[in-house]
Amino acid sequence: MELTGLLPDFGNLAFTILAFLAALTVIVAVHEYGHYIVGRWSGIKADVFSIGMGPVLASKKDRHGTSWQIAAFPIGGYVKFRGDANVASGSADESAMAAMSDEERRHTMHGAPLWARAATVAAGPVFNFILSIIVFAGLALATGVARDPLSVATPLNVPGMEDGLRPGDEILSIAGIETPPLAEFAALVEELPDTALIDYQVRRDGQVISLTATHPFPALVGSVSPQSAAIDAGLKEGDFIATVDGTPVPTFNTLREVVVNGDGAPLTLGIVRDGAPLEVTLTPRRQDIPSADGGFETRWLIGITSGMVFEPATRTPGVWESLVSGADRVIYIINASLSGLWHMITGAISSCNLSGPIGIAQVSGQAASLGATSFISFIAMLSTAIGLLNLFPIPVLDGGHLVFYAWEAVTGNAPSDRVLNVLLAIGLSLVLSLMVFGVTNDLFCP
Repeated sequence: MELTGLLPDFGNLAFTILAFLAALTVIVAVHEYGHYIVGRWSGIKADVFSIGMGPVLASKKDRHGTSWQIAAFPIGGYVKFRGDANVASGSADESAMAAMSDEERRHTMHGAPLWARAATVAAGPVFNFILSIIVFAGLALATGVARDPLSVATPLNVPGMEDGLRPGDEILSIAGIETPPLAEFAALVEELPDTALIDYQVRRDGQVISLTATHPFPALVGSVSPQSAAIDAGLKEGDFIATVDGTPVPTFNTLREVVVNGDGAPLTLGIVRDGAPLEVTLTPRRQDIPSADGGFETRWLIGITSGMVFEPATRTPGVWESLVSGADRVIYIINASLSGLWHMITGAISSCNLSGPIGIAQVSGQAASLGATSFISFIAMLSTAIGLLNLFPIPVLDGGHLVFYAWEAVTGNAPSDRVLNVLLAIGLSLVLSLMVFGVTNDLFCP
């Protein structure tokens, strides 16, 4: 990839930067608030809570003695606890600590009991995970989940649906196969024939009727992925893909087979958007994606998910059900991230799967351009990733501090300042090297 080709990928550069900074500010604020509030609950006082770095633009001190401030450069944030020599909380201000009484030292990060320090450090990543769970749960509550039995809320205006399904239809069978509970519906889809039109049996106004309508999963764009061939080509949610290179594609499964088996050759899609025909040309991209067995497989993809030919009737899930669903989503992201990292280290998949700040900024802008739901979901995913990254046992990260505390718990002694400073320097070098590697990927990976 040429450097001159990087800027157009950003689309609106200002919008991309603003979206990235907005996402980062929310995530950093929640992360640092986790450190702050658990520290306060543990008896550790904070002198400064800062959103942003550098010169202070605005500041206000609360009744607990903490200065809440906004700094000029919105690229991070920090909590400076009582007795810290710097904003990293890595070492103590020895002169300040020496002038304190035993009671005053108890309210510093370096004079607090081991449990209080460990809880305070761990709270940052934990709050990132909590934010993600709450966001995913909130999205489930806001959008609802499909309800049993499968019923039509709104049929889409696509070819083959002119005299087909109607609002309120309860789907009894498709292609002669009885409609199973929704938890097993994916298995039914795999059994359906790849035909543009298919037979349905529905209950409508108390009567059972048979009709023919569009396949439940035609080549319909349900969503568009950031950093994909589809978003670069301008595909939108709701686009009906009728042909590929002039050949009809009756179902999404047919479209997927054409893309996967096309060996990356450019494709011309004949689509219907809001009733009007349109042609779009794009080139699939080779990507490593998680497989069902926990590994990865490499496929040619264009970056869309399938959409149903009708919007199913939904129900509002309970709060607990939503929270469990949100937690499951966070666990999946963590497992997929760790698996991806391991496969990159072992060389099983390309290291180009690792994005740096430029790539993340691009995804931020593209997710925001797809709508509020997409952007909010992206914030939750990025929050999970940042929480996980901070738990890595690398000095200067929260995980590195927790390793130091584990050493102290086992040996009864904290690492000496000399050892600590050397380890922190090594950790900082590793983090900076990782950032440089990520930026290199952003610039030169296809």
